[in-house]
Amino acid sequence: MSERVPLETCDLLIEAGWVVPVVPHGVVLEDHAVAVDAGKIIALLPIAEARARFQPRETVQRPDAALIPGLVNAHVHNPMTLLRGVADDLPLKVWLQQHIWPIEGAVIGPEFVADGLTLAIAEMLRGGTTCCNENYFFPDVQAATYAKHGFRALVGLPVIDFPTAWAASDDEYFDRANEVHDLWQGHALVATAFAPHAPYTVGDASFERIRMLSDQLDIPVHLHLHETAQEVQQSIEKHGQRPIARIDRLGLFNDRLIAVHMTQLTDAEIALAAERGVSVVHCPESNLKLASGFSPVCKLLQAGVNLAIGTDGCASNNDLDMVGETRTAALLAKAVADDAAGFPAFEALRAATLGGATAMGFGDRTGSIEVGKHADLACIDLSAPETQPLHNVISQLVYAAGRRQVSDVWIAGARKLDQGVLTEIDLDAVLANARSWRERIARVQLA
Repeated sequence: MSERVPLETCDLLIEAGWVVPVVPHGVVLEDHAVAVDAGKIIALLPIAEARARFQPRETVQRPDAALIPGLVNAHVHNPMTLLRGVADDLPLKVWLQQHIWPIEGAVIGPEFVADGLTLAIAEMLRGGTTCCNENYFFPDVQAATYAKHGFRALVGLPVIDFPTAWAASDDEYFDRANEVHDLWQGHALVATAFAPHAPYTVGDASFERIRMLSDQLDIPVHLHLHETAQEVQQSIEKHGQRPIARIDRLGLFNDRLIAVHMTQLTDAEIALAAERGVSVVHCPESNLKLASGFSPVCKLLQAGVNLAIGTDGCASNNDLDMVGETRTAALLAKAVADDAAGFPAFEALRAATLGGATAMGFGDRTGSIEVGKHADLACIDLSAPETQPLHNVISQLVYAAGRRQVSDVWIAGARKLDQGVLTEIDLDAVLANARSWRERIARVQLA
């Protein structure tokens, strides 16, 4: 009589009606389980085999849910949750220069950043987002806040050619950037990138310093680029070339560049982005709301460019809903390309997960459900009337599901959302704090 093989222990076993791992491409695994130990995925296998192999410390059973990689919001200004709705229905330059910057000048500081970020983290977790690419001031406060809440983030080190509450001179921007990078280097969840604001607010000398430091430190560069036709025309008038040509001349149009928006592109610029390994972050709802233009997503995909999806900040979207953003991205791309098959549901889901992780340099640790990766996971309940009958899981996730159907979220194996309830954030306190900021900002607007 053979001896019984002892079961393997693990921290967590998640049993789901469907697992959408993103890698391999387009696969949906029915009645599968993910085993997690020490924050990492150690197995993906049928539920019956998982029960025969593992003795988990905790089992989560979600027979009516799809388990997906946590969504990756590849472009955010998260402290700006506190500015949600303060200046709507305006073009970009008017919105930014006449409304947002003056209000920020009056209220921005470490407290504003920490409080806005905490509100954003609560919103993102409730919507299945486990990772974001941050671009705002006071990156030291941002990094500490993300780490406090166990949220995965690439924190931008801001550079802009005028004084702000963060830095008064070019040298101070770079000195403080280096300090923050050194402090957070090697952290399990938080990493850094350079975040020059845009070609029209950063000069050649600063871009050259960024290129040198990005090479030395091996970190990405996160840049608004070709966001509007006005930006392109202004660059031609001032520099004699389009922004991409200028950025390329300065050595930054490469595989470390996270190029955000990219609505004004020629075929040659698309080919160059593919050749150089540039990642493009598509922010469809912000672009629609500000009437900035349409990114040629289908052409970028066909050229082989790595695509990611971002919501942008809450002052220009006005939400951090990556479920909704992914649907908008998929639908808008078809209309722009006049091709219903140009950006299928699975490609949109991939852009919202692995595409974002790859752009940020996190593709080796998150963005797909693969053995060895960190257990950044989200469950989406598909039993609701809005997602029935269930003919195609990925189609329902992209075209029919809403963020309120997100039931459970884990980051590096740590439970952040349990059947729709935040596990570590006092939501009542966060909301009370947001109402307090509304009153403070209203006083600034009246002044």
